[in-house]
Amino acid sequence: MTTHRVLVVEDDHGLRDVLARGLRDEDFEVVTAADGVGALRRVDARVDAVVLDIGLPDSDGRDVCQAMRAAGVTAPVVFLTARDQLTDRLSGFSSGGDDYLAKPFHLAELAARIRAALRRAGRDPSIDTGGLRLDPVRHELTAGDAAVSLTPTEFRLLASLMAAPGTAVRRRALLRAGWPEGAQVSENTLDQYLTRLRRKLREAGASHGISTVRGIGYRFAESTEPSESTESAASTGTAASTGTAANTDSTA
Repeated sequence: MTTHRVLVVEDDHGLRDVLARGLRDEDFEVVTAADGVGALRRVDARVDAVVLDIGLPDSDGRDVCQAMRAAGVTAPVVFLTARDQLTDRLSGFSSGGDDYLAKPFHLAELAARIRAALRRAGRDPSIDTGGLRLDPVRHELTAGDAAVSLTPTEFRLLASLMAAPGTAVRRRALLRAGWPEGAQVSENTLDQYLTRLRRKLREAGASHGISTVRGIGYRFAESTEPSESTESAASTGTAASTGTAANTDSTA
């Protein structure tokens, strides 16, 4: 899988570190800048996407975006801002931005929006694998012409896996993708979600599925039908916390 390089421009040191750490867990390569001058210095042809805060200490992020475009930077730009009025969004788009995300936001949504912007820019392969199509913008999963019903948490987990087909995705990255920062979620709960998601993909007739990579996490790849005993063992091993997962799922 190609690793995409993302420039994160955010003046808040704590938030900048959280964004950088979270995007690295989502398998992006991350470089950072704290202001507009630093952003213009660090952006180059190796940067595939830019996450740009509008409220920078030395300049307006929209002006920074315009300067990038004037310098020939074609990487998609996702604006971050506390302002979410229509006029703010329109001015962001008119300055050369590709997407607009209001604070506070879920890190998994930011990662999904970056991937969607990369695909629109022709910098990322479409998530069409194993007879499945995942649309992170519309939050839809289809198998052929049929829609597959997923909870929001299941969708976020599958998006992380399908974005890296054939690659083992770490448990920590999946926990970050599926649940908000700071949520207390056990690995048993994660296993339950993946067992249920695996079953839904199999019932949809997908040629690809989710396999366990021991000691690492999970992989989305060409499916090998699990034996009945393996499936039973997985169900038995997580039965104790089924009620918790169901309750979490209804509100996810």
